[in-house]
Amino acid sequence: MLPPNHFPPRPTQAIPHSPAEVRQVPVIRYTFLLIGLTLLVYVLRVLDSVLLPLLFSALLSVLLLPLVRKLESWKWPRILAIIVALLLVIVALGGLFYLFGSQLMDLRKEWPLLQSKSVLYFDQIQQWASHKFGYQPMSKDEFIDQTMSSLKDSAGSYLSTTLSTTAGVLSTVTLVPIYIFCFLYYRDHMRQFLFRFVAPDKRTGVLHTMDSIQTVVQAYISGLLTVIVVVSILNGIGLLVLNVKFAIFFAIFASVLAVIPYIGIMVGATIPALITLVETGSPAKAAAVVGVFVFVQFLEGNFITPMITGSKVSINPMAAIVALILGGELWGTPGMILSIPLVAVIKVIFDANKTTEPWGFLLGDVADGEEIQTDKAAADEPGMLGKLWRMVRRM
Repeated sequence: MLPPNHFPPRPTQAIPHSPAEVRQVPVIRYTFLLIGLTLLVYVLRVLDSVLLPLLFSALLSVLLLPLVRKLESWKWPRILAIIVALLLVIVALGGLFYLFGSQLMDLRKEWPLLQSKSVLYFDQIQQWASHKFGYQPMSKDEFIDQTMSSLKDSAGSYLSTTLSTTAGVLSTVTLVPIYIFCFLYYRDHMRQFLFRFVAPDKRTGVLHTMDSIQTVVQAYISGLLTVIVVVSILNGIGLLVLNVKFAIFFAIFASVLAVIPYIGIMVGATIPALITLVETGSPAKAAAVVGVFVFVQFLEGNFITPMITGSKVSINPMAAIVALILGGELWGTPGMILSIPLVAVIKVIFDANKTTEPWGFLLGDVADGEEIQTDKAAADEPGMLGKLWRMVRRM
């Protein structure tokens, strides 16, 4: 028998335990990150024929959005407003191509004379090198034969590359207006699509980020077009003063190539300098042509672009150069053109998130951090100095 104060032991109940959190080793986490980046680069490289028209269309859509909204505010139907905006772009591009085509036809007429002068100038250089360094000069016929044989050897690859490039350009030109129309027509639908991924209390921040991206892209493209016009005028004035043939064509050509930062202006200056050297035989005049482009490039980088675009697209030069190299390796010349606006968009996205904000600071210009510190220090200054600084910053 059990004693009266003895109770049978209660069955023990299992206490539920939360599953232990599995922490990943940093090496494993970074390995997966590198694998993801590798797959992303591979997909971007493989799908370039699809992504490039979409990206160019998105940039042009952002540029045309204010015009479309203005037409819609005048009670125009959205479809009609988009069609009118596209027609204006097509007319502007058609006029530009007509101007370039007429100048190219004039240049083609001068090409035989330039070719004969280039052969003569090449002979002079060879004679100088032979007299100076004992170099065995190459005869004109031998030079022409070697040039023609090399052209014949590479004609097949050049032809296939030209045909594939032409087909790609034609398909892109056909698709881009369609994509632009879809982006502008379904812009409200796409915005609602993005909102469905975000909690209602965070949609204000997402909307602010989208508006910032739109502002950055518009500032970059519109500022770039304005810079091209101003630089074309300055280049044209300098080349006309030097009495360079096809001065207007080369001025616009070099300015359009300026869409590829740091590199386009070098290519744009080399071609007219070489043609001037061949035509006149004067190295001093060719150097003067290069000097015109270098001086205008100095004005553009230090005065024109900062005054027009301001600090809305503040990417430091190192980030811009790395972006150009990566864009060129990924997508060639179109990638170099898209690299700067894409990096500006990525910087806006990084700045909107506290976790990635340091990366946005890394991409930004060095003057931004100094400017913030200077603003805080000046704002704390008592009296007239602080008021004067705040007034200057508002200007």
